[in-house]
Amino acid sequence: MRTIRRSRLFFIAALVAILASGPLLYRRASAQTAAPDAPQAADGTITTTLTDQTDLALTVYNSNLSLVRDVRQLNLPPGESRLKFMDIAASINPATVHFRSMTEPAKLSVIEQNYEYDLLDPNKLLQKFVGREVTLVRPKMAGGTTEYDEVKATLLSLNGAPVWKIGNEVVTGLSYESIRFPELPDNLYERPTLLWTLQNSGARRHKVEASYLTGNLSWSADYVLNVAKDESNGDLDGWVTLVNHSGTAFKNAQLQLVAGDIHRVVALNGRDEMQALKSMAVAAGAPAPFQQEAFSEYHLYSLNRRTSIFDQESKQISLLNASRFPLRKVFVVNGQSYYYRGASQPGAPVKDPVQVFYKFKNEEKAGLGMPLPSGTIRVYQADSRGGSLFVGEDHIDHTPKDEEISLHIGNAFDIVAERKQSDYKKLSDRLYEFEYEITLRNHKDGPITVEVNEPIGGDWEMVSSSYKFTKTAAFAAQFQVPVDKDGTSVLKYRVRVRY
Repeated sequence: MRTIRRSRLFFIAALVAILASGPLLYRRASAQTAAPDAPQAADGTITTTLTDQTDLALTVYNSNLSLVRDVRQLNLPPGESRLKFMDIAASINPATVHFRSMTEPAKLSVIEQNYEYDLLDPNKLLQKFVGREVTLVRPKMAGGTTEYDEVKATLLSLNGAPVWKIGNEVVTGLSYESIRFPELPDNLYERPTLLWTLQNSGARRHKVEASYLTGNLSWSADYVLNVAKDESNGDLDGWVTLVNHSGTAFKNAQLQLVAGDIHRVVALNGRDEMQALKSMAVAAGAPAPFQQEAFSEYHLYSLNRRTSIFDQESKQISLLNASRFPLRKVFVVNGQSYYYRGASQPGAPVKDPVQVFYKFKNEEKAGLGMPLPSGTIRVYQADSRGGSLFVGEDHIDHTPKDEEISLHIGNAFDIVAERKQSDYKKLSDRLYEFEYEITLRNHKDGPITVEVNEPIGGDWEMVSSSYKFTKTAAFAAQFQVPVDKDGTSVLKYRVRVRY
């Protein structure tokens, strides 16, 4: 009997719990699936802002061009309606805008599109009120305190300076502290806005996507190369710098970067251009920070997490890190044709700058191998006290994998290069012989090798040279000249030239 009573009591308690929780569970489920309608104006216009945004994707090109894909969840009435799509980039190209429903593409269409860019500022607000009445607030002194009078005035004109009508008088040069306007004009917007007239023959609930191209959102690559004290290896850090002057914030966005030289035709239809660039924005997932992939003749870098880029903000994101890859230091002397046409002091040698380069190969076995976007590489080197000092910078172009990178960081202080023409002989009407001397002096703490590149015109052959040469082009010869510590080396060569 006790067992039956306990069972009944358990059944009744369970039934009460189910009845109590059922409506609550239903209410919770309803709250999750139902969303409030977008704000609706008195004229029936629906307004959507960033609060309705459910997804955002940015594809930024290194040519001051970006593709924005803005996804929002909206409730739209059946039939014809007007949608005010706000919080877009101020530098949008209206011809590239594409709007579609991701829920029912065939049942939601755009009948008309307007781009409202007449933005609110004090002068434009005054222009909109020409011929209308406003309230002027004017200060006055009374008993040592400032009081304010409110004067009703009609703005007659705004050509250079406002002309007012107050009562029966026309007034210019009127001073006032502020102006009170009765309302905000319908055709004046506080921020850029897209206005669509839509036709909805489907459900009320739609997930919509607006895609467009915009300027003033750009990216560039910057690199930091730290060279070891013995100059045999280095560490490279790459950074992506994003600069947003587009007029809106992009929050929690999927980010992709495109590196390459995109050809754009000015007369190209904007929508065709947008669709072509949109096809490049392929979603991808990969280890942090960026996944790189080739696409057409460009390279695509996809960030493996979402990021936010606020208006008027500069943001840096790590692109790559490579440690202890081999590099070499190269000293270069480049001869120029004007050396052989004369000198301001005949007989005196002409000094050449000895240029300093760091060179390394962008290859996987060295810990690199990622196609590197063009950018500036700033070079630092460890000093004797364990610090790191800036030693120079250079710009690199887009560099594929397995290509060599050569960075010119400046000119050598302790290496001197002097040249002179030591002989000239005419052998026949069009045949000549020339002889040159390049003197190299090394004041550094160790031996070096200097790469000497000499321009030679005409149909030439080397008659003699004190160091082995390589014909690097039809008009150039290269010499590798070793110079001992505190030593001097003289490169002497003679060429026979036929013109």
